[in-house]
Amino acid sequence: MSFLQSWSEPIVRVQSLSKSDIQKIPNCFVKPPSNIPFNIMDTKITTSVNLPLIDLENLNSSNEFVRKETIDVIFNACREWGFFQVANHGVSHELMEKTRTNWYEFFQLSLEEKQKFANSPATYEGYGSRIGTEIGAKLDWCDYFFLHYLPEELRDENKWPRIPISCRNLISEYGQELVKLSKRLTTILSIGLGLNEDYIHQSFGGNNETSACLRVNFYPKCPQPELTHGLSPHSDPGGITLLLPDPDIPGLQIRHGNNWLTVNPIPNAFIVNIGDQVQVLSNAIYKSVEHRVIVNSKKERLSLAFFYNPGGDKLIKPANQLVTKDCPALYSPMTFNEYRSFIRTKGLTGKYQIESLKSPK
Repeated sequence: MSFLQSWSEPIVRVQSLSKSDIQKIPNCFVKPPSNIPFNIMDTKITTSVNLPLIDLENLNSSNEFVRKETIDVIFNACREWGFFQVANHGVSHELMEKTRTNWYEFFQLSLEEKQKFANSPATYEGYGSRIGTEIGAKLDWCDYFFLHYLPEELRDENKWPRIPISCRNLISEYGQELVKLSKRLTTILSIGLGLNEDYIHQSFGGNNETSACLRVNFYPKCPQPELTHGLSPHSDPGGITLLLPDPDIPGLQIRHGNNWLTVNPIPNAFIVNIGDQVQVLSNAIYKSVEHRVIVNSKKERLSLAFFYNPGGDKLIKPANQLVTKDCPALYSPMTFNEYRSFIRTKGLTGKYQIESLKSPK
């Protein structure tokens, strides 16, 4: 893959705009009328939802029925919602809170300090404020920090924040724990499909090639939240995502049918969602669901999204066991690098990318 070494337009830090006390957001953040987050004539659009909550401790039960029932609940959640939440996941609540607090402290640093980690479209790694390189694109009301965790040869801790002083150690520990949880979840997803328990893990590249990265999203206060998004509608391009949301301020919305539903976060639970690569591997049995983030005028928010993905050169296609005469392969093979290059150029475009890959009938 080759990407631009610098951004096509000057970068504007959203947090700086927010702190400037502007009353109107710049036009580059204003979404088209058909894509604004709120429609005051449609009360259904602000309906909240409690996603299926899975107690992963049930998978350790001596009762086979309890274990099977838990896997079935996850399977159905992946088919119907593309999202679920997990509790008793094995990640220390203290680690979760410390990691979240450290990143919040990073975003409160001076712009000069944060700019030392400014990113480019070459890798997206570091402190950023836009996705996609198209000139004149509509932007999201969000600053972020993106970093690679796996494979180890891509991990560069020198690109991780130096302040707060505990940040790098926490990133390492947090990443290690979420890799363990991600492996466990891919095992459950494979079993649910009737495949070997390590099918998805091996398809991603096993222990040596599977990739993982972290994106910390910071959503500043916005004077006109009804006109923009924190993140535009999209489905995640990778494998699975583990989201640590703000525990007090809802902001994630998912598309369910024709409605946008605001997700109620559960304290100390991770929100898990299916990415496009798992939709492909499952031949669309599992769904990667369109979602977006809204912002508000009163409070800033922060969330941590951990992406567990195939290695960049891994060819992803529907599992042979899931392809039959009655259910032919819906997608042609494509490497993850080829797939995500579209998003790194065009930005977030709903479900367009995954739908465009469907094989002609």
